[in-house]
Amino acid sequence: MQRLHDLLEAGPADAVALVERDRRLTYGELRAEVAAVAAGLQQRVHPGDRVAIWLPKSLECVVLLFAISRAGAVAVPVNPVLRGQQLLHILADSQAALLVTHRMRGATLTDAPCPVLLLEDGWQDLRSVAPGEAVAGGELAALLYTSGSTGRPKGVMVTHANLLTGARSVAGYLGTAADDRVLSVLPLSFDFGFSQVTTAFLKGASVVLLDYLTPRDVVQACARHGITQLAAVPPLWVQLTGLDWPAEAISSMRTLSNSGGRLPVPTVKALRALFPNARLHLMYGLTEAFRSTTLPPELADSHPSSIGRAIPDVEVLVIRPDGREAPDGVAGELVHAGPLVTQGYWRDPERTAQRFRPAPETSRYGGIAVWSGDKVVRDADGLLTFVGREDETIKTMGTRVSPTEIEELAHLSGAVLQAVALGIPDEMAGQRIRLVASAAEGLSEAEAEVRLVAWFRKEAAPYMQPAGIVWLDALPHSANGKLDRAALRDRFGR
Repeated sequence: MQRLHDLLEAGPADAVALVERDRRLTYGELRAEVAAVAAGLQQRVHPGDRVAIWLPKSLECVVLLFAISRAGAVAVPVNPVLRGQQLLHILADSQAALLVTHRMRGATLTDAPCPVLLLEDGWQDLRSVAPGEAVAGGELAALLYTSGSTGRPKGVMVTHANLLTGARSVAGYLGTAADDRVLSVLPLSFDFGFSQVTTAFLKGASVVLLDYLTPRDVVQACARHGITQLAAVPPLWVQLTGLDWPAEAISSMRTLSNSGGRLPVPTVKALRALFPNARLHLMYGLTEAFRSTTLPPELADSHPSSIGRAIPDVEVLVIRPDGREAPDGVAGELVHAGPLVTQGYWRDPERTAQRFRPAPETSRYGGIAVWSGDKVVRDADGLLTFVGREDETIKTMGTRVSPTEIEELAHLSGAVLQAVALGIPDEMAGQRIRLVASAAEGLSEAEAEVRLVAWFRKEAAPYMQPAGIVWLDALPHSANGKLDRAALRDRFGR
């Protein structure tokens, strides 16, 4: 059975694999580091043990992810922005045998439920053991914890086969090549961020690690390193399209990709105008099944609101509440089947049974599928459009309204930078629409509201008109950089 660390064999020994500020590792050096650290880990943990990593994005963090695989253990990457009770929950829930962090973070820990190894004190000891053979562990490669937007964070059980199949699938449709330079801006604890590394290593490409403070840092890194591939989530893309990009950063870019939410159509058009020669992939995915769909880049201009079709090795079905496939033009639940389906939630059979259920009878893969809870519509060309989550649909005046449609209208007005539509209880209407938004750059909130209200009156049906608008300087984001809809619902959806 191939394992995660086998991906490191693709790159020539002298080719640059990883860059972090002024440090770099060639593939030869990376393989040697991984082998050494794996040997050190084998003296501390057993095959199948969970090893948590709570570190900023760094060479050591990436080395650990692959060394844990070589040691036969299971990686638990913790988003570095998490703190306190969130971290302790993940350590306890995963039953981690070891946490690797550094002194500054370690000083904030009290009563950690497992041994803690600090980089400053133990890294050299960890990598000083003579490398040996890789240890054969089980199928499980990693626990990727969701951000906990609903309930406590849950660990998605990702296998080595999931990661390797996903890397081959994504590298294929992105066209990743050995001369690509991939900028890693997303957390490595996020499946979208982790896949950038695995996809690049599969093809012997270079990965530039960046923990950015401002979107301008991303622009500067693209120019400095001649980045050819950049992936981000919608809030970051919205900010990046509002910045001035150096000509050299634009000319080197080959591939752009979005996941983690629907990209507003104005932002799609802005990206196409800014990077006319780059391929733009509008993707849909979920941690439980890695990646599901992508829109072919040649259709980005004509179908900017679509999430495309199933990626290689994936089957996507649109299923009605009665279990039958929905015809074209009729909304249904997106169901994902195939080898990218993970093993469910760690130590959580109840929530696993809710999301991981037998595939529909018409599935060519069969077995267990992920029932996403997301509503989509398929058109006559087989292209899917995201409608919204079943549990977020707004029912007002007897009519079901998609929050996504309201948000898209708000973006098309040019009045908002970001927007989230919520349904609030109303005795007469059942629900009314409340829009939470931040004003577009250069507009005051009063100016933005005048433009937005006029736009909705002109473009939207009466039942789609927001009953109220809440203006914020900035909308909250989850640990993975996505809009935190749960936090907004808790605060403004009552």
